[in-house]
Amino acid sequence: MANITAAEVNNLRKMTGAGMMDCKKALIESDGDVEKAIDILRKKGQKIAAKRADKSASEGVVLAASNKTGTFAAIVMVNCETDFVAKNQDFVDFTKSILDLAIAKTPKSAEELAALDLNGRTVEENLSDQMGKIGESIKLGGYEFIEAPLATAYNHQGNRLSTVLGVNIADGDKIAQVAHEMAMQVAAMNPVAVDKDDVDQSVIDKEIEIGKEQAREEGKPEDMLEKIAMGKLNKFIKDSTLLNQVFVRDGKKTVREYLKETNSELTITGFKRLMLGA
Repeated sequence: MANITAAEVNNLRKMTGAGMMDCKKALIESDGDVEKAIDILRKKGQKIAAKRADKSASEGVVLAASNKTGTFAAIVMVNCETDFVAKNQDFVDFTKSILDLAIAKTPKSAEELAALDLNGRTVEENLSDQMGKIGESIKLGGYEFIEAPLATAYNHQGNRLSTVLGVNIADGDKIAQVAHEMAMQVAAMNPVAVDKDDVDQSVIDKEIEIGKEQAREEGKPEDMLEKIAMGKLNKFIKDSTLLNQVFVRDGKKTVREYLKETNSELTITGFKRLMLGA
Protein backbone atom coordinates (compact mmCIF):
# COMPACT_ATOMS: atom_id res chain seq x y z
CA MET A 1 0.00 0.00 0.00
CA ALA A 2 1.30 3.45 -0.96
CA ASN A 3 2.35 5.86 1.78
CA ILE A 4 -0.15 8.69 1.28
CA THR A 5 1.17 12.07 2.43
CA ALA A 6 -0.80 15.08 3.64
CA ALA A 7 0.53 17.03 0.62
CA GLU A 8 -0.95 14.45 -1.77
CA VAL A 9 -4.27 14.57 0.02
CA ASN A 10 -4.29 18.38 -0.10
CA ASN A 11 -3.37 18.36 -3.81
CA LEU A 12 -6.27 16.03 -4.67
CA ARG A 13 -8.56 18.18 -2.56
CA LYS A 14 -7.56 21.27 -4.53
CA MET A 15 -8.04 19.44 -7.83
CA THR A 16 -11.50 18.10 -7.05
CA GLY A 17 -12.97 20.16 -4.23
CA ALA A 18 -13.74 16.93 -2.37
CA GLY A 19 -13.23 16.60 1.38
CA MET A 20 -9.95 15.67 3.04
CA MET A 21 -11.09 12.32 4.38
CA ASP A 22 -12.72 11.38 1.08
CA CYS A 23 -9.52 12.30 -0.78
CA LYS A 24 -7.36 10.29 1.61
CA LYS A 25 -9.59 7.21 1.30
CA ALA A 26 -9.63 7.51 -2.49
CA LEU A 27 -5.84 7.75 -2.66
CA ILE A 28 -5.46 4.74 -0.39
CA GLU A 29 -7.93 2.78 -2.50
CA SER A 30 -6.15 3.79 -5.72
CA ASP A 31 -2.71 3.07 -4.23
CA GLY A 32 -1.72 6.70 -4.76
CA ASP A 33 -2.84 7.01 -8.39
CA VAL A 34 -4.39 10.49 -8.65
CA GLU A 35 -6.42 9.83 -11.81
CA LYS A 36 -7.88 6.66 -10.36
CA ALA A 37 -8.59 8.49 -7.11
CA ILE A 38 -10.56 11.14 -9.02
CA ASP A 39 -12.60 8.38 -10.70
CA ILE A 40 -13.25 6.79 -7.30
CA LEU A 41 -14.48 10.11 -5.90
CA ARG A 42 -16.83 10.57 -8.82
CA LYS A 43 -18.15 7.04 -8.55
CA LYS A 44 -18.86 7.60 -4.86
CA GLY A 45 -21.09 10.57 -5.45
CA GLN A 46 -18.57 13.42 -5.48
CA LYS A 47 -20.02 14.79 -8.71
CA ILE A 48 -20.76 18.24 -7.32
CA ALA A 49 -17.30 18.51 -5.82
CA ALA A 50 -15.62 17.51 -9.06
CA LYS A 51 -17.83 19.80 -11.15
CA ARG A 52 -17.10 22.79 -8.93
CA ALA A 53 -13.36 22.17 -8.58
CA ASP A 54 -12.59 25.28 -10.62
CA LYS A 55 -14.69 27.50 -8.35
CA SER A 56 -12.95 29.60 -5.75
CA ALA A 57 -14.30 29.08 -2.21
CA SER A 58 -12.85 32.37 -0.94
CA GLU A 59 -15.85 33.51 1.11
CA GLY A 60 -17.07 31.89 4.28
CA VAL A 61 -17.39 32.12 8.04
CA VAL A 62 -14.67 32.22 10.71
CA LEU A 63 -15.66 31.60 14.33
CA ALA A 64 -13.74 31.02 17.57
CA ALA A 65 -14.68 29.98 21.10
CA SER A 66 -13.17 28.57 24.30
CA ASN A 67 -14.39 25.75 26.52
CA LYS A 68 -16.09 26.22 29.89
CA THR A 69 -12.89 25.66 31.86
CA GLY A 70 -11.02 28.20 29.74
CA THR A 71 -8.18 25.79 28.98
CA PHE A 72 -8.90 25.15 25.29
CA ALA A 73 -9.88 27.54 22.51
CA ALA A 74 -10.36 26.86 18.81
CA ILE A 75 -11.04 28.60 15.50
CA VAL A 76 -12.99 27.05 12.62
CA MET A 77 -13.16 28.43 9.09
CA VAL A 78 -15.74 27.04 6.67
CA ASN A 79 -15.40 28.36 3.12
CA CYS A 80 -18.01 28.86 0.42
CA GLU A 81 -18.03 30.69 -2.92
CA THR A 82 -20.30 33.69 -2.34
CA ASP A 83 -20.85 36.34 0.27
CA PHE A 84 -24.59 35.65 -0.03
CA VAL A 85 -24.14 32.13 1.36
CA ALA A 86 -21.60 33.26 3.97
CA LYS A 87 -24.10 35.72 5.45
CA ASN A 88 -26.94 33.21 5.56
CA GLN A 89 -27.75 32.39 9.19
CA ASP A 90 -28.10 28.68 8.42
CA PHE A 91 -24.53 28.63 7.11
CA VAL A 92 -23.27 30.55 10.15
CA ASP A 93 -25.10 28.08 12.41
CA PHE A 94 -23.58 25.15 10.49
CA THR A 95 -20.10 26.58 11.05
CA LYS A 96 -20.90 27.07 14.73
CA SER A 97 -21.99 23.44 15.02
CA ILE A 98 -18.54 22.36 13.80
CA LEU A 99 -16.88 24.77 16.22
CA ASP A 100 -19.00 23.46 19.11
CA LEU A 101 -17.91 19.94 18.19
CA ALA A 102 -14.26 21.01 18.16
CA ILE A 103 -14.60 22.59 21.60
CA ALA A 104 -16.26 19.45 22.95
CA LYS A 105 -13.84 16.92 21.41
CA THR A 106 -10.60 19.00 21.24
CA PRO A 107 -9.24 17.51 17.99
CA LYS A 108 -5.55 18.19 17.30
CA SER A 109 -5.77 18.65 13.52
CA ALA A 110 -8.20 19.63 10.77
CA GLU A 111 -8.14 16.05 9.53
CA GLU A 112 -9.11 14.77 12.98
CA LEU A 113 -11.92 17.33 13.16
CA ALA A 114 -13.18 16.32 9.70
CA ALA A 115 -13.49 12.70 10.84
CA LEU A 116 -15.55 13.45 13.97
CA ASP A 117 -19.22 12.50 14.18
CA LEU A 118 -21.70 15.36 13.74
CA ASN A 119 -25.35 14.31 13.90
CA GLY A 120 -24.63 10.75 12.81
CA ARG A 121 -22.27 11.61 9.94
CA THR A 122 -18.69 12.81 9.82
CA VAL A 123 -17.96 16.51 9.56
CA GLU A 124 -16.57 15.81 6.08
CA GLU A 125 -19.82 14.16 5.04
CA ASN A 126 -21.78 17.08 6.47
CA LEU A 127 -19.68 19.45 4.35
CA SER A 128 -20.51 17.38 1.26
CA ASP A 129 -24.20 17.46 2.24
CA GLN A 130 -24.03 21.25 2.45
CA MET A 131 -22.39 21.35 -0.97
CA GLY A 132 -25.28 19.39 -2.45
CA LYS A 133 -27.86 21.48 -0.62
CA ILE A 134 -26.39 24.89 -1.42
CA GLY A 135 -24.84 24.18 -4.82
CA GLU A 136 -21.50 25.80 -4.00
CA SER A 137 -18.07 24.46 -3.13
CA ILE A 138 -18.07 24.12 0.67
CA LYS A 139 -14.94 23.11 2.57
CA LEU A 140 -13.23 23.20 5.92
CA GLY A 141 -10.86 26.04 5.16
CA GLY A 142 -8.97 26.13 8.44
CA TYR A 143 -8.77 24.86 12.00
CA GLU A 144 -6.51 26.12 14.80
CA PHE A 145 -6.47 25.63 18.55
CA ILE A 146 -4.68 26.71 21.71
CA GLU A 147 -4.30 24.87 25.01
CA ALA A 148 -3.13 26.88 28.04
CA PRO A 149 -3.85 27.59 31.72
CA LEU A 150 -6.14 30.27 30.28
CA ALA A 151 -7.20 30.17 26.64
CA THR A 152 -9.41 32.89 25.21
CA ALA A 153 -11.10 33.61 21.88
CA TYR A 154 -11.94 36.77 19.97
CA ASN A 155 -14.32 37.14 17.01
CA HIS A 156 -14.06 40.28 14.93
CA GLN A 157 -17.31 41.70 13.64
CA GLY A 158 -18.48 40.17 10.38
CA ASN A 159 -17.33 36.56 10.95
CA ARG A 160 -14.25 37.02 8.76
CA LEU A 161 -11.47 37.11 11.36
CA SER A 162 -10.96 35.30 14.66
CA THR A 163 -8.09 34.70 17.07
CA VAL A 164 -7.33 32.44 20.00
CA LEU A 165 -4.63 33.11 22.58
CA GLY A 166 -3.22 31.48 25.68
CA VAL A 167 -1.60 32.91 28.81
CA ASN A 168 0.28 31.16 31.59
CA ILE A 169 -1.89 32.35 34.50
CA ALA A 170 -5.61 31.70 34.94
CA ASP A 171 -6.40 33.54 38.18
CA GLY A 172 -8.87 36.41 38.33
CA ASP A 173 -11.05 38.55 36.10
CA LYS A 174 -8.21 41.01 35.44
CA ILE A 175 -6.07 38.28 33.83
CA ALA A 176 -9.05 37.20 31.71
CA GLN A 177 -9.57 40.80 30.59
CA VAL A 178 -5.91 41.23 29.65
CA ALA A 179 -5.92 37.92 27.74
CA HIS A 180 -8.94 39.11 25.78
CA GLU A 181 -7.18 42.39 24.99
CA MET A 182 -4.19 40.40 23.75
CA ALA A 183 -6.44 38.34 21.46
CA MET A 184 -7.74 41.64 20.05
CA GLN A 185 -4.14 42.83 19.61
CA VAL A 186 -3.40 39.74 17.53
CA ALA A 187 -6.44 40.46 15.37
CA ALA A 188 -5.41 44.08 14.81
CA MET A 189 -1.62 43.76 14.44
CA ASN A 190 -1.18 40.27 12.96
CA PRO A 191 2.12 39.36 14.66
CA VAL A 192 4.23 36.52 13.23
CA ALA A 193 5.28 35.09 16.62
CA VAL A 194 5.07 35.66 20.37
CA ASP A 195 8.70 36.80 20.78
CA LYS A 196 11.97 37.07 18.87
CA ASP A 197 13.11 33.53 19.67
CA ASP A 198 9.83 32.15 18.29
CA VAL A 199 10.34 33.59 14.79
CA ASP A 200 11.18 30.90 12.26
CA GLN A 201 14.78 31.12 11.07
CA SER A 202 13.64 31.15 7.44
CA VAL A 203 11.67 34.34 8.15
CA ILE A 204 14.71 35.97 9.78
CA ASP A 205 16.96 34.98 6.86
CA LYS A 206 14.42 36.38 4.40
CA GLU A 207 14.15 39.70 6.26
CA ILE A 208 17.95 40.05 6.37
CA GLU A 209 18.20 39.38 2.64
CA ILE A 210 15.43 41.90 1.92
CA GLY A 211 17.15 44.45 4.13
CA LYS A 212 20.46 43.99 2.30
CA GLU A 213 18.81 44.31 -1.10
CA GLN A 214 16.94 47.45 -0.05
CA ALA A 215 20.17 49.01 1.22
CA ARG A 216 21.96 48.00 -1.97
CA GLU A 217 19.22 49.61 -4.07
CA GLU A 218 19.64 52.78 -1.99
CA GLY A 219 23.30 52.86 -2.97
CA LYS A 220 24.75 51.94 0.43
CA PRO A 221 28.31 50.54 0.43
CA GLU A 222 28.64 46.74 0.46
CA ASP A 223 30.50 46.67 3.77
CA MET A 224 27.54 48.40 5.44
CA LEU A 225 24.80 46.12 4.10
CA GLU A 226 24.92 43.59 6.94
CA LYS A 227 24.70 46.26 9.64
CA ILE A 228 21.86 48.05 7.88
CA ALA A 229 19.99 44.77 7.34
CA MET A 230 20.31 43.90 11.03
CA GLY A 231 18.86 47.28 11.95
CA LYS A 232 15.90 46.60 9.67
CA LEU A 233 15.55 43.13 11.18
CA ASN A 234 15.38 44.61 14.69
CA LYS A 235 12.58 46.92 13.56
CA PHE A 236 10.78 43.95 12.00
CA ILE A 237 11.06 42.02 15.29
CA LYS A 238 9.70 45.01 17.21
CA ASP A 239 6.77 45.49 14.84
CA SER A 240 5.95 41.85 14.17
CA THR A 241 6.39 39.92 17.43
CA LEU A 242 3.55 40.22 19.89
CA LEU A 243 5.44 40.92 23.13
CA ASN A 244 7.54 43.62 21.46
CA GLN A 245 4.72 45.39 19.63
CA VAL A 246 3.32 48.69 20.83
CA PHE A 247 0.14 47.97 22.76
CA VAL A 248 -2.69 49.26 20.56
CA ARG A 249 -4.69 50.61 23.51
CA ASP A 250 -1.74 52.52 24.94
CA GLY A 251 0.92 53.64 22.46
CA LYS A 252 3.34 54.53 25.26
CA LYS A 253 4.10 50.93 26.24
CA THR A 254 4.81 47.58 24.65
CA VAL A 255 2.66 44.50 25.11
CA ARG A 256 5.38 43.01 27.32
CA GLU A 257 5.36 46.09 29.57
CA TYR A 258 1.57 46.04 29.81
CA LEU A 259 1.58 42.37 30.83
CA LYS A 260 4.23 42.96 33.50
CA GLU A 261 2.19 45.83 34.95
CA THR A 262 -0.71 43.41 35.35
CA ASN A 263 1.34 40.57 36.84
CA SER A 264 5.14 40.26 36.81
CA GLU A 265 4.85 36.56 35.91
CA LEU A 266 2.23 36.95 33.18
CA THR A 267 3.17 36.04 29.62
CA ILE A 268 1.61 34.73 26.42
CA THR A 269 2.05 31.03 25.67
CA GLY A 270 0.84 31.15 22.07
CA PHE A 271 -1.77 32.41 19.65
CA LYS A 272 -3.49 31.54 16.37
CA ARG A 273 -5.22 33.78 13.84
CA LEU A 274 -7.48 32.90 10.92
CA MET A 275 -8.82 35.40 8.41
CA LEU A 276 -10.71 34.98 5.16
CA GLY A 277 -8.46 35.69 2.18
CA ALA A 278 -5.25 35.71 4.24
